Amino acid sequence: MKVIAAYLLAVLGGNSCPKAKDLKNILGSVGAEADDDRIELLLSQVEGKDITELIAAGREKLASVPAGGGAVAVAAPTGGAAAAPAAEEKKEEKKVEEKEESDDDMGFSLFD
Repeated sequence: MKVIAAYLLAVLGGNSCPKAKDLKNILGSVGAEADDDRIELLLSQVEGKDITELIAAGREKLASVPAGGGAVAVAAPTGGAAAAPAAEEKKEEKKVEEKEESDDDMGFSLFD
């Protein structure tokens, strides 16, 4: 990731075709170790490609990846009638919680 970040920083800084030396300078400026093999691998994979096209292709790939709790929301009951009682139960639970008084200070007060 740090090699990719260094590459993106170089491109953002105006160097449309950064070389290994440029990436090593960026990584060295923040005290990170530069792995020559990873730098050469990245440069060989992005050679001759536009960075905006690479980012767009990456976004398309990431759009198909499920994220966190998204699967739970999709797995909700499909019947509209079945979903309504569940929503009512949640409302009732919230009302019960609001009626209960919480004693955050555990019966003590600073000004009593």
